[in-house]
Amino acid sequence: MKTEIVESGNQVIAKFIGRLDTAAAVQTSEDVKPLLEAEQKEIVLDCTELEYISSSGLRIFLAIRKEAATHGSKVVVSNINADIRQVFMMTGFVSLFEIR
Repeated sequence: MKTEIVESGNQVIAKFIGRLDTAAAVQTSEDVKPLLEAEQKEIVLDCTELEYISSSGLRIFLAIRKEAATHGSKVVVSNINADIRQVFMMTGFVSLFEIR
């Protein structure tokens, strides 16, 4: 699992590459810490290359959303594949995140 973070104007984009499973969650939690400090930004969680997300990964997304709200930032999830969309639908994440 690899996470790349790029800031561009009013956006902070986190690109997730690989499988966000329980084993990868600890490192990914560390990798996304800059997102937790973004103020008044649009945080884009780019899932173009995300192959799988476990409950540990979902918790990371929730933590990002919760912290973003305290800093006046907005979180958007983009480019999820059909399998991840199904997980989002089953868990109710489709109502928690704007999905593009």
